[in-house]
Amino acid sequence: QRILQIATDKNSLILDSFAGSGTTGHAVLKQNAEDGGTRKFILVEMDDNIAKNVTAERVRRVSHGYTNAKGETVLGLSPAGGGFQFCTLSAKPLFTPQGQIRDDVTFVQLAEFVWFAETGSGYIGDADSPLLGEHDGRAIYLLYNGILKDKSVGGGNVLTGAVFDILPPFAGPKTIYAAACRLGAPRLQREQIAFKQTPYALAV
Repeated sequence: QRILQIATDKNSLILDSFAGSGTTGHAVLKQNAEDGGTRKFILVEMDDNIAKNVTAERVRRVSHGYTNAKGETVLGLSPAGGGFQFCTLSAKPLFTPQGQIRDDVTFVQLAEFVWFAETGSGYIGDADSPLLGEHDGRAIYLLYNGILKDKSVGGGNVLTGAVFDILPPFAGPKTIYAAACRLGAPRLQREQIAFKQTPYALAV
């Protein structure tokens, strides 16, 4: 914690690539609680068991509170709306070196990536529909890998008028990821659609 006091600002991002028991995350939360900071942290741990059962568990308890060995309640250090996310890396990247989506990437895998890219949070939906969910009053859709049972050029992976008409409805702004878009600007505006082309809109 002393290192954080010396070397960071109140809004710094701290990376610990050898997270271990999660001491860095604990120290960041504690320092934020003491000086009103909004520091964020990224912890990386290669050992699955340690990551899930030690690192993440410690940060979870410190964030949300826990009952100690004496039966006393220890309040969490995260402010209202704060917390943390536990993420895992896939065995292979989603994209080829040329930036294309790998042929074996499933709808679920890409849906998780799209959701995180749009919201900054982990996806907890079922990924069984082109409508991934709603975030901050905006619906997020993904047309990919035959989710509408049609992989033809003019079919389910391309945003056409016919495809849009069968999408789960949402009365508000929409972000739609698809391989291409055949809707004109007037209809996109009328339907409150922000179109994003895969894979180019997902470049990292």
